[in-house]
Amino acid sequence: MPPAIRKKRKATADSATCCPTPNLRARPLVPYARFFRALADSTRLEVVGLLAEQGKELCVCEIESHFKLSQPTVSHHLRLLRQAGIVDSERRGTWVYYWLRPEAREKLRRFGDLLQS
Repeated sequence: MPPAIRKKRKATADSATCCPTPNLRARPLVPYARFFRALADSTRLEVVGLLAEQGKELCVCEIESHFKLSQPTVSHHLRLLRQAGIVDSERRGTWVYYWLRPEAREKLRRFGDLLQS
């Protein structure tokens, strides 16, 4: 917008009297950043949903068959979930089996508790 047309913002009484409160502290949420970054992708979130729905371990071939993605792409998503502590895996011969870690459910519950308090 050209400078001649811009309107000046009027200071309100609230903005003139508002000041930061020095006693405010952030909740201990930093450890959740990696966890939620891993869940922020729709494919990874769907993998977690599959594992949660099944309630048991799934072979990587079962997970791959659910998606129209290449094997390396699915493996990449599974690796990120494993690194974030959301899933765990075990190699059995040529196949790898994945399951949802109980600690991931607990971490989500604790995060909900932090938001409630």
